[in-house]
Amino acid sequence: MKSIRNFCVIAHIDHGKSTLSDRLLEYTQTISERNMKDQALDDMDIERERGITIKSHAIQLYYKHDDGVDYTFNLIDTPGHVDFSYEVSRSIAACEGALLLVDASQGIQAQTISNLYLAIEHDLEIIPVLNKVDMESAMIDEVSEQIIDLIGCDLEDIIHASGKTGFGIENVMRAIVEKIPAPKGDPNEPLQALVFDSVFNSFRGVIAYFRILNGVMRKGEMVRFVHTNKDYQADEIGILQLNQVPKKKLEAGNVGYIITGIKESKEIKVGDTITSAENPCSDAIQGFEDVKPMVFAGIYPIENEHFEDLRDSLEKLQLNDASLVFEPESSIALGFGFRCGFLGMLHLEIIQERLSREFDQEVITTVPNVSYFAYTKKGEKLNIQTPNDLPDPTLIDKVEEPYIRAQIITKPEFIGTIMTLCMDKRGTLTKQSYLTTERVELTFELPLAEIVFDFYDKLKSISKGYASFDYIMIDYRASDLVKMDIKLNGENVDALSFLVHRSKSDFIGRKMCKRLKELLPRQQFMIAIQAAIGAKIIARETISALRKDVTAKCYGGDITRKRKLLEKQKKGKKKMRQIGSVQVPQKAFLQVLKLDE
Repeated sequence: MKSIRNFCVIAHIDHGKSTLSDRLLEYTQTISERNMKDQALDDMDIERERGITIKSHAIQLYYKHDDGVDYTFNLIDTPGHVDFSYEVSRSIAACEGALLLVDASQGIQAQTISNLYLAIEHDLEIIPVLNKVDMESAMIDEVSEQIIDLIGCDLEDIIHASGKTGFGIENVMRAIVEKIPAPKGDPNEPLQALVFDSVFNSFRGVIAYFRILNGVMRKGEMVRFVHTNKDYQADEIGILQLNQVPKKKLEAGNVGYIITGIKESKEIKVGDTITSAENPCSDAIQGFEDVKPMVFAGIYPIENEHFEDLRDSLEKLQLNDASLVFEPESSIALGFGFRCGFLGMLHLEIIQERLSREFDQEVITTVPNVSYFAYTKKGEKLNIQTPNDLPDPTLIDKVEEPYIRAQIITKPEFIGTIMTLCMDKRGTLTKQSYLTTERVELTFELPLAEIVFDFYDKLKSISKGYASFDYIMIDYRASDLVKMDIKLNGENVDALSFLVHRSKSDFIGRKMCKRLKELLPRQQFMIAIQAAIGAKIIARETISALRKDVTAKCYGGDITRKRKLLEKQKKGKKKMRQIGSVQVPQKAFLQVLKLDE
């Protein structure tokens, strides 16, 4: 165990985690030059295309130190986007140390601080690494000062490196051996292993990734998953390199995988404890919290007969992405589907994309919203996850919505525009502090519903990309919220209903009607688009009918001939309007939300 080091790489999005991991793999010759490619640990096409890490990846490296000892490194590369912070928390739970990566040209950003706090809570040893020092725009002295202020290290503790050229990688390897402690644990105790990830393989079933805290795991023995209290045979165990490498046994301190032939995704829970069936451990591993989804949206198959296929696809995705939660629901307009919980809008987008690519599931996504609490006059507390769950306004005493604490780090010249943006979103400034003369930290308390759709994009555009953003949930607060319905020819479209603050309802109602007028295709009959709160119509737009020129054949003669044809057409249109239904195209559902473009 003395020669094992378990560590993860944490940083803000786009600070070079995956590139640095590539250099570590090259340096230790874990991957041959022939097989080497950029972002070697990112195995999804979508990760490569967007240049982001979505999933944590574990891999084992071997390094011979100056003292002649061969060390085993278990490296876990983590995502940097705020939507995937749950992946980071799971990786941190399996490690003793972390490389804190900071881009020398951008400095410390919000997600750097957020991930650092996660690591400190788990008592991880932090190694600060200043990446991209070879860039012309690198501000080495200034960013070094920021790191010293943040974690209180000495200047010589900061390792200068470049993931692109491989500069400083040798120093990083030495620091991992010298600073990160070896794992603690007793191989003679009963087996106790933490499941920190799982993937689905269509041939082998569910593969669970674990970190052994105590004891030894052997191939072929019976193991028990504490959460489900079910026993399985360890058909195959092994370590994670670029491919899985089977082993006969794994001891305390190591990271590996187990295949037990489980086919049902529900039977493995991330954060569960694996122990021996014959000699179980006395208690499960604690401190691993359940994920709390922030954004909810309905996902429906385009054809109703694909409902079961969609369920299978979501279950397999859930194995790969433990932060996805879903339950069945039905809608008048869309039939049967699922109510899904996501960590943010990027997460929703990625899941939709993965359903399409990996499972050939084309789906309709409804308007995303957050969950609320409604208190009735009888004193009942109801959890409101869709606008249709909201009881009649006459029965409601109050509605509470979730609030977050948002931490924004930016340059001083953008403070005014950022404050205006946050105030428009019903935010209140609670703290403003200068980290350096060039970087200021603003803390706001905002309703979560206001930041769900386009807040992040707007923040990036008004700050020219310099502002970084991170948030945590704080509590629920009473708000004056109303349910807005969108009606097409008097019929409610339940997939477009949402809850909105009363002060903004007129403005948003008018915007939505205008946007739908642009998006909906014209029909042979007139379409009335209305926004309503209860029985009160607050906005209306009309899409005029497509008109066939029925008088084209009618040349010469009396005007009454033309009028007769037009009257006949008018009757037909009236009848069509009574029985014709308006189809809302899929792109309209998400486009409707981008109200400010």
